[in-house]
Amino acid sequence: MELTFNTPALLFPAISLLLLAYTNRFVALANLVRNLHKEYRESDEAKRLVPQIRNLRRRLNFIRYMQTLGVFSFSGCVASMYCIYNGWMQAASYVFALSLLCLLASLIISLIEISASTNALEVQLSDIEGIEAGSIFSDMFHKKP
Repeated sequence: MELTFNTPALLFPAISLLLLAYTNRFVALANLVRNLHKEYRESDEAKRLVPQIRNLRRRLNFIRYMQTLGVFSFSGCVASMYCIYNGWMQAASYVFALSLLCLLASLIISLIEISASTNALEVQLSDIEGIEAGSIFSDMFHKKP
C-alpha cells in the first residue's frame, strides 16, 4: 500500500471528534464526582457511596488512557505527514501504523469504559427496582412483565 499525504490527514476529523466525545464523557463524570463528593460529605450513610466512587475513579482512569492514546494517535498522524513531506516513506509508514494502533487501543479502552458505565447504571437500576442486575444476555432472552 502506498501511503500518501492524504491518508493520515483523513484521520484528523475522526480523531478530533473522538477526543471531543472523550472530553464530554470526562466532563459528565467530573460533575458526577463533584455531586457524589458533596453527597458523601453531607450523608449519614456515606458507606453506600464508596462502591460508586470506586467505579467513578476506575472510569476516570479509563478516560485518561483513552484521551492519552487519542492524542498519541493524532500526534502520530501529524508526524507521519511530516515524514511524508520530507520523503521518509519507511518512517512515515511505521509512525502511521503506530498511530492506528494507538487509535485502536483507545477505542478498546472506550468499550471497556462504556461497559463499566453500563454496569454502574445496572447497579443503580437494580437498587431502585429491588432486583439483581441483569446482563445483556439475560435481558435479551428473558422477557420482563
